[in-house]
Amino acid sequence: MNEKNPLKETFEQTQFQLAGHGKRTVSILKDVVDQVDENIQSDHYGAGKVIDDFQVKMAEFLGKETAIFFPSGTMAQQIALRIWSDEKNLKKVAYHPLSHLEIHEEGGLKELHHIETVLLADKNRVIEFEDVTGMNEEVACILLELPQREIGGQLPSYETLEQISEWSRDKGIKLHLDGARLLEVLPYYQKSAAEIASLFDSVYISLYKGIGAIAGAILAGDEKFIKQSKIWKRRHGGDLISLYPYILPADYYFEKRSEKMAQYFEEAREVAQYFNSCEAISTLPLNPVSNMFHVYFSQPKERIATLLAEVHEESGVGFSSYLTEKTEESCYFEVSLGDLYADIPKEKMAQAFRLLNEKLSSAIKP
Repeated sequence: MNEKNPLKETFEQTQFQLAGHGKRTVSILKDVVDQVDENIQSDHYGAGKVIDDFQVKMAEFLGKETAIFFPSGTMAQQIALRIWSDEKNLKKVAYHPLSHLEIHEEGGLKELHHIETVLLADKNRVIEFEDVTGMNEEVACILLELPQREIGGQLPSYETLEQISEWSRDKGIKLHLDGARLLEVLPYYQKSAAEIASLFDSVYISLYKGIGAIAGAILAGDEKFIKQSKIWKRRHGGDLISLYPYILPADYYFEKRSEKMAQYFEEAREVAQYFNSCEAISTLPLNPVSNMFHVYFSQPKERIATLLAEVHEESGVGFSSYLTEKTEESCYFEVSLGDLYADIPKEKMAQAFRLLNEKLSSAIKP
């Protein structure tokens, strides 16, 4: 029997919700299919016009020779690191302690590919140039995640990226970009995707995280790299007989939302100011560097869950459906701005935050 979750229940019942593009329902696919010529031929085991055209489009967007569509980013990134490890005949790579590969993939890189990992930097900050140059072990590849999701979407400076790129090439070390949310950081860096990707030997981007498609990923690089990627994709079972149900929405939502990232970025900074003006709340980063950030409460999770549920019911604005405990006396949730925020009337938004601040102020009084 499922236990009741008042925070989730009240969030789902709100008229307006703070983050995201909306519920992930079948409409994500239906809205696309209704506009597509029903006579378009399906792709077939990784080949065909529908997949070829999209891969060319993504390669051009990223400024790479070629690109390949994967059903998941987990598959794409493990394969990228395997290729670079095999090329150097050295099964050792380096990345952040809170990399997706390290904490969310059940040790797939180690268990499936027998690749050792070197963890760079303290887990609470981004990788800096000194972390890379201070490595005591030789590696085949360094992976950088932009933005670093688990620490609120923080970013290194662009100058740091350039330094790491130049140093890696001088040392014969490949540089791979975990750019699951690459589109979301373009407004902050004031660079094109191709400019950022040029610093890396291989690049992965997600096709659902920022743009809100169903699933899928793009892996891009030079011809030799992608040729090997195709072989490994087949070995991993990634060449489904047809992938068009993923590719068509990816193309549609890429066109619809890729140019809106600057809007989401500015809105994230606005929302962060709202949160930082409240008692016992701080955001990480203080000033967001993308459309995402973390909201921290210096109060126990149970107390904040009850308080947020009340705000949901009384204001009609949903802040979050969950909370993650940081310590016994603190908790947080993640915010990623999307299409929904623009639908919230400004006065409604201000009212919800006033209510939140009032309840927090009362809760922390001695």
